[in-house]
Amino acid sequence: MAFTYRRTIRFADTDAAGVVFFPNYLAICHEAYEESLAADGIELRSFFGGQDLVMPISKSQVEYLRPLTCGDKAGITLTTASLGPDSFSISYEVHRFGPPKKLAARVCTEHVCISPRTRERHALPAALAAWVAHHAA
Repeated sequence: MAFTYRRTIRFADTDAAGVVFFPNYLAICHEAYEESLAADGIELRSFFGGQDLVMPISKSQVEYLRPLTCGDKAGITLTTASLGPDSFSISYEVHRFGPPKKLAARVCTEHVCISPRTRERHALPAALAAWVAHHAA
């Protein structure tokens, strides 16, 4: 089931041209990721604390379709896909609410579960695997 996060584009998100600075699309999508985890009951402090396992991004891709500017109302819809027992992807669609509603960007990140000490891959923790399954497209 898709998860949608809504936010207003802030001045700090934009560049000198007045549009969202290109890497900030990834930051905005990461906000949606965090909100989705929290909505599913995953405690963010321990999840991102990096004690036993971490989920770094191993690949990212952004397709910029139309600009977002300060004050725009945006919706970020995410879906997930399992890539194996130790990895997953998140696909995001960033929309500007109108009227009419317009697709502003498509973003995809791939994550791998590893030990921060050894850098060896590990199976996703049960709660995260459940989150991936819950938001699968």
